Amino acid sequence: MKSHLKNFGPGLAVCFAIAIPAWLLGKVFPVVGGAVIAILAGMVITLFWNDKGVCDPGIHWTSKYILQAAVVLLGFGMDLGVILQTGRQSLPIIVCTISTSLILAWLLQKALHIPGKTSILIGVGSSICGGSAIAATAPVIHADDDEVAQSISVIFFFNVLAAIFFPMLGHALGFSTTSGGPFGIFAGTAVNDTSSVTAAAATWDSMWHLGTQTLDKAVTVKLTRTLAIIPITLVLALYQARAENNGGEKNKAGSFSFRRAFPMFILYFVIAAIITTVCIHFGVPAAAFAPLKELSKFMIIMAMAAIGLNSNVIKLIKSGGKPIVLGACCWVGITVVSLLMQHVMHIW
Repeated sequence: MKSHLKNFGPGLAVCFAIAIPAWLLGKVFPVVGGAVIAILAGMVITLFWNDKGVCDPGIHWTSKYILQAAVVLLGFGMDLGVILQTGRQSLPIIVCTISTSLILAWLLQKALHIPGKTSILIGVGSSICGGSAIAATAPVIHADDDEVAQSISVIFFFNVLAAIFFPMLGHALGFSTTSGGPFGIFAGTAVNDTSSVTAAAATWDSMWHLGTQTLDKAVTVKLTRTLAIIPITLVLALYQARAENNGGEKNKAGSFSFRRAFPMFILYFVIAAIITTVCIHFGVPAAAFAPLKELSKFMIIMAMAAIGLNSNVIKLIKSGGKPIVLGACCWVGITVVSLLMQHVMHIW
């Protein structure tokens, strides 16, 4: 324990120190969010701090293991029963938007010659839940910190655009102004990150004096979308392990190992969600799990600080054009499919 603290403590402390103001600023500017602020702060700091010395092991440890622990704690924010019951209406839309984003990411990765892991992260982040999906996927596909930082930056850019323009788009398209349901489904299925989903939904509520109708609907739909992390990360884990096996990277014996392929932190994520569901079923208030959800958010911010510290911002800027095009195509594709599906289903 002492040796681990000695090796990882200094770097962990640096990430913690960056995460505190980033977390607080994220509360003040929820559309931006603490994770983006932390990763940007880390990038700026590393421009002036090239040799991290004793802090380096702890920074790398934070970017990997604190990130995985944060994903596990996300599970405590999910009552599976409520999500599945309330999200049934939006499930066909969610399936179609996720499929659209992943297919577009795959096609454009081939057409534009974008690095495979970056395109996976942007596709998954666009289709499921932004930073949280990237956080869950990155360890599974062994993405490096530059790839994670690139993906987070692209997702953030389109998050801000969605939060600002979607309420205007909803009004122009003639969404109901007496019920928050239709726009809530739109925000929950077409906006990727929770912070921007809540920002867009809250704006619609305030525009038409709907209380929290839109916000409640949007957040529930968004949580239903988040469940897609589980099957997608498992499929990616199997694909990654197969690729490594065929390439002889890690499994020198030449046999596929499901146990090695299975990302255990995703299993713990599922267990956490089941624990929450069972406890709420037996009368434990959902608010009891709020501190764990908040801790999860803070740990993601810490991990993003570490990723920022490990990222080459100049390299990211030089290589940023194609990933932004990919993110834009995924974003537009999801928006169009969400609107078409809602129209076909007579939701608006």
